Amino acid sequence: MVSSSATTVQQYINELESEKAKVIKYVRKLILENLPKGIKEKMDWGMINYEIPLSTYPKTYNKKPLSVMSLAAQKHHFALYLHGVYCDKELYESFSKDVIDEVGKLDMGKSCLRFKKVELFPEKTVSKVVKTITPKVYIECYERYK
Repeated sequence: MVSSSATTVQQYINELESEKAKVIKYVRKLILENLPKGIKEKMDWGMINYEIPLSTYPKTYNKKPLSVMSLAAQKHHFALYLHGVYCDKELYESFSKDVIDEVGKLDMGKSCLRFKKVELFPEKTVSKVVKTITPKVYIECYERYK
């Protein structure tokens, strides 16, 4: 996994080669347009992270804000880590089906949606799931599995 030492999102984007920066900007814009209130964007774990601040939920196992999703440009692909999809079996199954319906295939690990170009990014499905994973929904899911 490629990890950045950037301390701001803009610095991270500026470090990327032009074509990768365009894709990350596109996906980031889509996330920000659909991001539920109470989830904040910042750099963490070497990538763009969307998290529930400790002031909202301080009971994390690692004493860090609760990560809901992360976005990164890897060496050979882009990755959108959707932790909220991974922790809910029904949501994972419907998300997987919707991605296949939208772009024809699913390249996903436990929570990592991988895609190589923006044309293969399931914009509608991701927009829908980003709206769905509110702080309340994710905290309830996190507490079931911690």
